[in-house]
Amino acid sequence: MERLIGIAGILVLLSIALAMSNNRKAISWQLVTWGLGIQLLFAIIILKTPVGVPFFGAIDIGIKNLLSFSDAGSDFLFKSFRNGVVEDPLMNFAFRILPTLIFFSSLIAVLYHVGIMQFIVKWIARVMQKSMATSGSETLCVSGNIFVGQTEAPLLVRPFISKMTKSELMAIMVSGFATVAGGVMAMYVSMLGDIPGIAGHLLAASIMSAPAALVIAKIIYPETETSETFGDIKIALDKKDDNIMEALSNGATNGMKLAANVAAMLVAFVAIIAMVNAILGLMDLSLQQIFGWLFSPLAWVMGVPWNEAGIIGSLMGEKLVLTELIAYGDLAELMAANSISDRSAIIASYALCGFANFA
Repeated sequence: MERLIGIAGILVLLSIALAMSNNRKAISWQLVTWGLGIQLLFAIIILKTPVGVPFFGAIDIGIKNLLSFSDAGSDFLFKSFRNGVVEDPLMNFAFRILPTLIFFSSLIAVLYHVGIMQFIVKWIARVMQKSMATSGSETLCVSGNIFVGQTEAPLLVRPFISKMTKSELMAIMVSGFATVAGGVMAMYVSMLGDIPGIAGHLLAASIMSAPAALVIAKIIYPETETSETFGDIKIALDKKDDNIMEALSNGATNGMKLAANVAAMLVAFVAIIAMVNAILGLMDLSLQQIFGWLFSPLAWVMGVPWNEAGIIGSLMGEKLVLTELIAYGDLAELMAANSISDRSAIIASYALCGFANFA
């Protein structure tokens, strides 16, 4: 029954995209089929094969070990001179979670400087391009979105942006909203440590979102023009850093700016939610209740049990109207209180993994 509901969920989501299409006759069903096939194959490898399960288990452990290195940096900065440990008042979101953004931003900057990230992005793009018959520029940018943010990924194809078709630009924008940057993903892992294998799941969600973004973008705005970058292209990323140390320091600076933005945004949105809930409370309502009513059917067709669909639907509404940070924070609280099952939590972690929101 759960599998049938999952299949129905895929059909519902595709139907929504199809209803929004500006040219249904131009849709490439080869692209749609291969895009769905890549996601299905990846899911089978992760969840069912004797190689994929331990491999992503190892990735989960590896990412969490990296987070412990971030903790070492935080401990050095915030530990007490009196007893050499971080005091309880500092064991919170601002001083334990946000520093992971700084560390991972530096790490990714170094990996880009030495060319490792470009190599990974190129091969992911090549697999999708050959199977889905998409252009080199859009596929490269979509692949880059797996690891960097929606403002940095287009820099990979900067010389080609002015020549891109409207469909290619649509694919770039959709992929930017469908994925999350590596540093932000690390922060989510820190927040959701109670969910089994969460690091592997979030990495899988970000990778699977790349072909999914192409599928949805090409259904809504199919290609009707001739692309000038249909073949392979080279990554056009200028090295701004002269050496590894400069890359590391610039990455840390960018991570610090991002952490400050996240902190300011959370203060503002949490306060606004409290204000709105105070007003709705006069009618015995809350923002979470309303979101739950609106999005529970969608949560259900995604595989969430009906008795928990309202809770997960509420998180999906928070993610769309507010930010995924608010939704992930509430998901972490639900897991800590054992209010939802592991299955629902994992489905929610996939559904919330992306930058798409009105905020």
